[in-house]
Amino acid sequence: MRILIAEDDRMSRTFLEEFMRDYGECDSAADGMETLDRCLESIRQERPYDLLCLDIMMPKVDGLKVLKVIRGLEEQYSVPPEKHMKVIVMTALDDIGHINQAFRLGCDAYASKPIDTEKVREVMKNLGLILSEEE
Repeated sequence: MRILIAEDDRMSRTFLEEFMRDYGECDSAADGMETLDRCLESIRQERPYDLLCLDIMMPKVDGLKVLKVIRGLEEQYSVPPEKHMKVIVMTALDDIGHINQAFRLGCDAYASKPIDTEKVREVMKNLGLILSEEE
């Protein structure tokens, strides 16, 4: 699995990278522009990320705008729906408006910060990205 961690906080980014390495190849981005650049490049190379862990509050371009652009790029490059990257929005914001907007823009799941790795693992199972222990 190819994973992109989009997180501006260095400690949070490092924590997520270390956790996610158990599940696949991890790249990271420290701001919204870098996230968009990495996603566009992966789509152009026909090696899109399987999972994007996306912080909402990022510099340069916020996570909601990033999500909207990514879904547009997938459409523009005719990425079939089953190949669209799964997006888990991760935020410390406790604002239902931002969360609802993220789902309207095409996120697949939401995780609040601080990140609970067991909950993230459960979300990845529910999204079909990893198998449960019984399988």
